[in-house]
Amino acid sequence: MPFYREIKDRRKFTPDERSRTINKLIILKEQLKSEIPRRTVNDTLLLATWNIRDFDSNKFKHGPRIKESYYYIAEIISAFDIVALQEINEDLKALRKVMDILGGNWDFIATDVTEGSSGNKERMTFLFDKTKVRFRNIAGEIVLPETKLIAGKRQFARTPFLVAFQSGWFKFMLCTVHIYYGGRCGAKFERRLKEITEIGKFFSKRAQDKKSNYILLGDFNIVTPDHETMFALEGSGFIIPSELRKSTNLDETKFYDQIAFKTRLNELQLGDSEKNADVLNFYKSVFKDDEFDVYKDFMDPSKRDFNADGSPRKKSGKVKYYKNIWRTFQMSDHYPLWVELKIDFSRDYLKNLM
Repeated sequence: MPFYREIKDRRKFTPDERSRTINKLIILKEQLKSEIPRRTVNDTLLLATWNIRDFDSNKFKHGPRIKESYYYIAEIISAFDIVALQEINEDLKALRKVMDILGGNWDFIATDVTEGSSGNKERMTFLFDKTKVRFRNIAGEIVLPETKLIAGKRQFARTPFLVAFQSGWFKFMLCTVHIYYGGRCGAKFERRLKEITEIGKFFSKRAQDKKSNYILLGDFNIVTPDHETMFALEGSGFIIPSELRKSTNLDETKFYDQIAFKTRLNELQLGDSEKNADVLNFYKSVFKDDEFDVYKDFMDPSKRDFNADGSPRKKSGKVKYYKNIWRTFQMSDHYPLWVELKIDFSRDYLKNLM
């Protein structure tokens, strides 16, 4: 449950900021309540993946994030039990702000940054509620053997991160990825395709011992469900339920983010909720399409009022900048993708004992 201590501090929030943040949090909470199943103690696990854009270096100079953004991000995370986050930057101050809002029941585990231009100094990170999810003391970044290197010479652009967790009866190995984007054709695209292929093969082989449940999730840069990038992932034997084949970007045309499973017999069971997997469009509640005038003074005038070539923007161009760029550096240009999983296998266990 998030904590809102700072909001009432008049030294940190102006009256307008406080009023707006409180109002937006109430609206967001209602959206979360209506679109995401309620968290349970023993029956289900709510698992999500979210690429939070450039969190939080401001190297592109479209920020910085304003105070209220951290509360909206924390509120969204709190609707789940465990969340894989991509694009967490080297400086963890922003993440620690979110952790402070989430409170002491929450913890995180993160990689070191991946060096090199392709790595973009990003960390792979899991946030989880310790009262619901237990870290099983195994964690590691995935390093390919020499015979499996990308294009014969490269490791992954951003090192995948594998962690062992348990929730209820469900033990699982969870690996988060941020696959190299590259482009839609040529050598860079082939690198992208090869990364997807190799991570799938790597864990498919491990999962064959049938002793562990493997879940791959994150930003795979999948083009569409019928594209070869998706075939590369599914061809390794991982299953992506139809409920998760959803677009996750701002204009709802891309299928970059995915959650894929290779599990033990009968241990991949979606929850019984009417909606047990979906994408959360938080712009229905916060930083809405029609709120340019609310936030225009928070934007850098040199970005808000002028195009990249220095030409002045018309009002419509300023609004477009707000919708397509500025607010995505407050929240993200990706939506969270989530799934509800059953974690109570006690009935099946007792039947087997008979």
